[in-house]
Amino acid sequence: MIYFLLILFFGSLLSIVFMIGKKLTLINEGKYEVVEEASFEIPYLKEAGHLTAQNLKKYEHIALVNIIWVYVQATSFLKRTYRQAETKVQAKFHKNKMRLSGTIAEQEEASKFLKIISDYKHRIKEIKHRIKEEEKEN
Repeated sequence: MIYFLLILFFGSLLSIVFMIGKKLTLINEGKYEVVEEASFEIPYLKEAGHLTAQNLKKYEHIALVNIIWVYVQATSFLKRTYRQAETKVQAKFHKNKMRLSGTIAEQEEASKFLKIISDYKHRIKEIKHRIKEEEKEN
């Protein structure tokens, strides 16, 4: 691979030297004149500058409108997500506060197994209470 690149480099270098040598021989023989002053003027430079300024103003306006639209969309999205997060946090906070105070246990529905177990516990307590009352009466 390196040899291929070196061959290409030296080949292009030789072709450049050949082209420059050919021009030098034409100049020495007098068949080619060297022009001292080269004119790089563009005849319609002022018109091109005016058109560029017009297009630049138009694209600047379009870019400004797009930037404002993106800003409005981003702020509304952030407000919406902030409100959603705020309601979720408040709900969690309220739920934890209720759990600490003990009122959530009445509102929260337990699984069926735990519900059955708690019902049996209540029944057993009631039975024990009845037995104790009957023993007191006797």
